Parts: sequence; C-alpha cells; structure tokens
Amino acid sequence: MAKSKDHDQILHQFREQLVQQDLIHDGDTIGTDDATLLRFLRARHFDVKQATAMWSNCQEWRSTVEGVGIDELYKQLDPFDYPERDKVFECWPLWFHKTDKQGRPLNIHSFGGINMPELYKHVTPERFWKTIVVNCESLTREVLPASARAAAHAVHGTFVIVDLKGFGIGQFWQMKNLARDCFQVSQDYYPETMAQLAIVNAPASFTTIWGFIKPWLAKETVAKVDVLGANFADVLLRQIDADSLPQVLGGRCTCAEHGGCSMSNAGPWVDGRKERREQWLRGERATPSDSEDEDAAPEPEDEEQWEDALEKQEKIGAGAYGKESAVVDAGGGVDRQVTEPEPEPETESTPSSSSSPSTPGTDDEARSSLSRMALDGAGDVREKSTPQESAQAVYEHHPDTSLPLTGDLHKDTDQ
Repeated sequence: MAKSKDHDQILHQFREQLVQQDLIHDGDTIGTDDATLLRFLRARHFDVKQATAMWSNCQEWRSTVEGVGIDELYKQLDPFDYPERDKVFECWPLWFHKTDKQGRPLNIHSFGGINMPELYKHVTPERFWKTIVVNCESLTREVLPASARAAAHAVHGTFVIVDLKGFGIGQFWQMKNLARDCFQVSQDYYPETMAQLAIVNAPASFTTIWGFIKPWLAKETVAKVDVLGANFADVLLRQIDADSLPQVLGGRCTCAEHGGCSMSNAGPWVDGRKERREQWLRGERATPSDSEDEDAAPEPEDEEQWEDALEKQEKIGAGAYGKESAVVDAGGGVDRQVTEPEPEPETESTPSSSSSPSTPGTDDEARSSLSRMALDGAGDVREKSTPQESAQAVYEHHPDTSLPLTGDLHKDTDQ
C-alpha cells in the first residue's frame, strides 16, 4: 500500500514536470492518461527526472520521425492495409492475432519465414522501415485500447510469441541490424508495452543468437522472456484459448476464411476499424482507435489497481530464461537444457530501457550523438545502421537481389 501511495505521488510530480516543461498537451497522440505516464515511469524505475527526459526524447522523435512525424506517417501508411502487406508478411511474418485469457493481444513472429533478399524485391528498405514504425504505433494507438474495451478492464501489454522453427544463424545474420533497431524503437518510444515473451521451437543455434540479442535488451525485458520446453503448446494453451491460438502453435485457429492467421488481422481492434479510420482521416474524430467510443474500458482508479493487474499479468506458465528451461529443436524434440549464467554484479548506472539512454542536462549535440549509437552483439558501442545499411548486409550475402538500395518504388502510396 505504501509503495502504491508513493507511486501516486510520483505520478503527480511527473505530470507536473511535463506540464511545466510544455511536454504534454490535451490531445497528444502519445497518450496523456495515467496509464501512459506510468509506462514511462516504470521504464525509468519511477525516477521523475529520467522519465521526463525519456518523454521529451519520445515527443521529439514522434514529431520528426521519417521527416514527417508519426501522426502524418500513420495517415500515409495504414499498418493493417497497404499494397505490399501480403508480400511483406510472407517474407517477415509478424502480426497481431486475437487475445489471451487475460485480454492481452497476441503478437506473433514466425522467424523461420524471414527471407530478406526476397523481401527487398518487393519493397525498399526505407518503405519497409516505415511499416515497422507504424506497426509499433498501432499497438498503443489502436490494439491495446481495443483489447481493453473487449476485456472490460485495462490491458497493459502484449503477449509476444516468437516461433523459431526453421530459423537459422544465416537468417539471423540477414536481419540482426533491423531486429536491433526494432528493439530500440520499442524500448525507447513504446516502453513497457510487452507483458510477456515466449520463444518456442528454438534451434540448436539459439544460444549463439541469444548472445547477440541479449545486450540489446533492458534487464527488465530479459526477465519477461521464457524459452518454453517440448510442451510449449500445453503452456500456451493454459494462457490462450485454443480458438485464439494459431494451429501451427498448438491451437485450433486457422482463419481459413481470411487466407490464414497471419493475414487475418483478427482481433477486437478490427471491429469497426475501417469506418473509424475514415472518420479520423476526414478530421471527424481525434483518433482512429475506439478509445472515444462510449463502451471503451475504464482505467483502474489508482496505482494499487495497476500494480495488482501487473502482478497478475507477470505470472508466467513456464520458467523464465534465467532458470533452467527445456529448449526445443526445430524438429520438436528437447535438444538440451540451457541455464543462463549468473548475472554480473550490478554497477551504479542510469536505469535504461534502451542501449542509448537519455541523460538529463546533456546538450543537444551530445544527445544527438548518443541517439546515433547502439550496442552491437558483443556489447560494444557502435553507430546505428540506416535501413540502407541493413539492406546492404543482405546484398553482401545475397548479391542476386536486384532491388536498388535507394529510392522508393511506392512513393504514390505515401502521398
């Protein structure tokens, strides 16, 4: 109870700081409700100064991303309906699909289907990066609010399922730069939106891949990761209704009438979405989400209710990666037991949900320099790659890919 009261006071202080620094305004699409502010506070361990810096950097990014800002980009490119979407999903399968028993939206990644050379025959690197950005935005703008309405209670994050069946080190090498940048955008600008991450069908190369990925993640994110054993379907079905879980993951859902689960957009966020988006584009509503609708779910009244809800959502059916967990090979058998090494003693540092933390008081030039930096797989600081540089890594391994590295073949769809 004392912790909850302290957090209530900190939340009030945080909001006051944002108002005083002119960083929050009615109608800001970042979200101005307590739930959004609490996400930023949690990402910075309820340190108001650091959370304010994180918020400020996020608002700056939102106003400038891709040269137009996130609001204009979201109008130009609909994450649920754009011309290249089918081809993109064939080569980089990633989609939202229904909800679990707690009402959390499922976010499914089938990494075994990743084929970067084929992807770049159909979409430019610049265009593909834009689809990733608007997909991230859709989570907080539409998917989570709709899931909360359907569940009739607040929903704090997604249940991410990463299927590594058929995924090898060669595919990882193709997409590792993009994967790192995706993690960074998610952690820096959409903090605390992943409630749980389950990895299934891990190949024998998983420990090598994990060695690259782990330095990109905040320790709070790592704590939410589970590598499930041979009974992963049973574990998932304890948390997800069989009719909501795709058949390929042990459920009964096929979405046959929509051409498969990956193409279906199935979930409460699609109910009435077309009409809402058209109204939003015409300026008849402030947001394409259903948060303006009369039956939108109310938020919990206080921080204690938020803490109780989060505690429920953090109860996971299988052991976390830091514990001994059975790892399944691509054929479905238990390949080995993996135990995460003991963590190194912590040193005093700024809590961060990204590899380039914001430092209050840093001048613009230094902050700009930091924003261009990231950690590589060995934990060394390096400059971020652009979409073109990420694509270049694919071209070096697959010189037969013919799409030019620059230019946008679909400029008309951006207008």
